Amino acid sequence: MAEPQWTTTDPDGRDRPAPSCSSLTTKELQQNLRAVKQRQRPVRLLFEIPSTRIIDQTLSKYVVYEIVVMRSGSFDSRRVSVERRYSDFSRFHHKLLEEFSEELEEVLLPRKLLTGNFSPDVISERRLALQDYLAQLYSVRCVRHCPRFPSFFTEQEQRRAHSLLRAGQFQPALEQLQVVLEIQEKLLPWQSPTLIVPTLCALAVCYRDLEQPEEAFAAAQRALPLVRRYGLKRYRASLLELLVDLGYELGRPVAQIQDELTALRDAERGEVSSHSLKELVVQEFV
Repeated sequence: MAEPQWTTTDPDGRDRPAPSCSSLTTKELQQNLRAVKQRQRPVRLLFEIPSTRIIDQTLSKYVVYEIVVMRSGSFDSRRVSVERRYSDFSRFHHKLLEEFSEELEEVLLPRKLLTGNFSPDVISERRLALQDYLAQLYSVRCVRHCPRFPSFFTEQEQRRAHSLLRAGQFQPALEQLQVVLEIQEKLLPWQSPTLIVPTLCALAVCYRDLEQPEEAFAAAQRALPLVRRYGLKRYRASLLELLVDLGYELGRPVAQIQDELTALRDAERGEVSSHSLKELVVQEFV
């Protein structure tokens, strides 16, 4: 009987023939077994609130909580964080209750305090309570799969990034968008892959205006398969057009992309958006 042919997947997603079992040492077989078990281990999201700070402004004073989002185990060595106020948690919770009141019957948001909000003991107690609250929310399947869940961790940064982009401040916009993309990538097992398309498009625009064509091409190229697969017509023509322009600039082969753009315009004459990707992006989060 012929020996079965196994494959192994590279980090770039391509399958390659794996070494046959007969050619592996005992140590290598044990390492391969550990790698298989590691891949089969369920991935979970972890939420940590390691620090807080008090914002003391002329007309207001409040506490912001740093929320670190990461995947469990060795799947994720990147720590990315955002800051949220208690009022942000409160709005988020009440929006979720509108949709999932029965499912969240036992998930309680730490109550609002009328006094003592800025004492170290109260802040520390609330920090741990909010951390536990996020873990409880994540444990509710319908919540972690709903669009409101990623929005809580990214919408403020997205709005800030697009505001900066509209003002022509592409570098700070880029930095905000990179945070958004990292968090969205962590959420992808529980959210539609289309979640990252607007972010990738905005990144491509920022990189283009910062005269970083390689990075702009890579972001647009990553978005295009998702746009094709999920029928996101809003972005398709403008993405293709940007890739053609960048491809010529970088000396990349873009004949197939040009043919796809031409065919799309011929097939949907009058229906294909004539807006550039930048024009589409600046309209987001207005």
